[in-house]
Amino acid sequence: MSHQRLPPPEPASCLVQPYPSSQKGGTWIAEHVTDRDEHRRRLCDPDGYRPRECFGCHHAVLHVHDHPTRVLVADSLEPGTRIVRYRCAACEAVWRILPAFVARQLWRSWDTVHATTVAAPAPPTQPPVPKRTLQRWRARLRAWAITLVQLFATSFAELLVRIALSVGHEGSREDLVHAYVAHGAERAGNPLAALAAHIHRLMPGLRLM
Repeated sequence: MSHQRLPPPEPASCLVQPYPSSQKGGTWIAEHVTDRDEHRRRLCDPDGYRPRECFGCHHAVLHVHDHPTRVLVADSLEPGTRIVRYRCAACEAVWRILPAFVARQLWRSWDTVHATTVAAPAPPTQPPVPKRTLQRWRARLRAWAITLVQLFATSFAELLVRIALSVGHEGSREDLVHAYVAHGAERAGNPLAALAAHIHRLMPGLRLM
């Protein structure tokens, strides 16, 4: 980081709060489901997204709970997509399974978020993303990444440790995105989607944006 660059601002509190240990259920991201066709195929099969065990109590039996529709605002391809939720037969925790292309808590697809933040120039979206929403997204990417850097540094995964060292303690979340891509850690076609899913897997509840 340049010595002339001001340190990034603190991230919003909602970005650095993991799930409490007492929480039953939550969201799990299907990292390998990066396109809508694969998502539709899995929805047609009751076992398409079924976890092998409860993410909380590790019981092996989970039943389909329901199929709510997740609205994707400002998405010209598909304004809404059905997802599946499973209920654990033992602890009754309900787990919502999100395909990787849906941005958790942002109510957009990651393609929309990427196109209007780190991609340049941004293609038009229909309907357009509100100016205040764009400002909030960009501010979050400019925010301090120290919590995420520490998470990567203590993961004991060699690649993630290298990424953490390259970003450093004064890097921003956007710096982390670029380092994640530069080190070849990206799996999905969208770097924000891939990184956000990786963070959530390491510490459920933590958010990139």
